[in-house]
Amino acid sequence: MIKIVVDVFSGDNPVALIKGTADAVNAYPDVKIVMPGDPDLLSSELGKYEFDRSRLEILPAKEIIGNNEVPTTAMRQKKDSSIVRGMTLLKTDDEAQGMISAGSTGAILCCGIFIVGRIRGIDRPALAPLLPTANGGHVCLIDCGANADCRPQYLAQFSLIGTSVMKSVFGIENPRVAIVNVGEEDHKGNTLTAEATALIKKMPVNFVGNMEAREALSGNFDVLVCDGFVGNVLLKSIEGTARLVSEGILSRLKSVAPDLADMSLIEKSVADVMENFDYNSNGGAWLLGCNKPILKIHGAANVRTVPNAVGLVRSMILADMVGGISAKLKELGK
Repeated sequence: MIKIVVDVFSGDNPVALIKGTADAVNAYPDVKIVMPGDPDLLSSELGKYEFDRSRLEILPAKEIIGNNEVPTTAMRQKKDSSIVRGMTLLKTDDEAQGMISAGSTGAILCCGIFIVGRIRGIDRPALAPLLPTANGGHVCLIDCGANADCRPQYLAQFSLIGTSVMKSVFGIENPRVAIVNVGEEDHKGNTLTAEATALIKKMPVNFVGNMEAREALSGNFDVLVCDGFVGNVLLKSIEGTARLVSEGILSRLKSVAPDLADMSLIEKSVADVMENFDYNSNGGAWLLGCNKPILKIHGAANVRTVPNAVGLVRSMILADMVGGISAKLKELGK
């Protein structure tokens, strides 16, 4: 049985995520879920749904860490919060193999580092979403916001972690790794990308060089490596551009369509395309580099998000991604 901790109380809509968790129990017969949070609310909401109750456990936690709180301070002061209680269980319970949380990114990052702990040889855990590509696949963007300032060795480690994700989740035998840069040529970039390139070339990864941002979703790469500042700007630019273009196309089509034309098919087609860019469909962003898999889902996640997220965490656990990273680091003498 795969034991996964699911923290819904730090999100915007815990009631919807509670239903999503019940759906996840039904979707994965080999998964047991532990939910930290208000036991009265959990019991009340879960009582509305049909699922195997032997595979869902409530972990009492009366406090919540908000997005406006200083993460390190909140982690120390709110030990009975759902995030801290969940992360502590993840660290101390050998049967707990992964965690999902809709909470504050800063709190998840702090708890992941200081409670769960880093993989030996990893200096900084990174946030890594999976983005859709033009050929129907996915690309791992690492880092997208955990580390705004990076040293070259961090990016080299990100290349190894990202490679392990794409192998374990999607079964890609030799993921193509690129550095996000201002040009494809080897001499382009800044000091960070130049020094990181030299280090990545020594890593056991399939490094294919520089990548310009316009090629991010081309399908020509499997792992995009960058510091958290660049990654966050790239991610939000992609999200904003996708929304602008889809809404613009739909608006234009409606303006030129004949009166009384049925636009439902076009609207559905646009919605289907945008589904690929929806964080609720794609699960969330990994906090990679910790001793156990941790997935951060969006605070505004909905009922669909939890089953998708549980499926991703389950895949990573079954593939022993953390063990694979540790083994590679040992080979490198880290």
